[in-house]
Amino acid sequence: MSLQLGTLEEMILIILLMKDETYGVEIAKEYKNQLGQSISLPAIHVVLKRLEKKGFVNSRMGESTPERGGKGKRMYQATNKGYEVAQEIQHARTKIWSTIPKLNFSIA
Repeated sequence: MSLQLGTLEEMILIILLMKDETYGVEIAKEYKNQLGQSISLPAIHVVLKRLEKKGFVNSRMGESTPERGGKGKRMYQATNKGYEVAQEIQHARTKIWSTIPKLNFSIA
């Protein structure tokens, strides 16, 4: 499997893996909680479309609600393929980090 994911794609995929199913606003909240940074909904939706095209995410239209003027939310869920690629990325990072000599760096 290809490890070709950008950092933002990877972060959003990991957030999706944390949840059973979620939507854009909840992803933005979790992104802020986990990373301490805000992200716009349009940016999230662009990434979700890319992830879906790659087969890492599935989506469906949720039930319509009066609060949303009769519109439903698009709900997203990570796929098995998404889990596998995220796991491969994590393994690759762990392997690379393990090669860094600890003696060369000191954190003050």
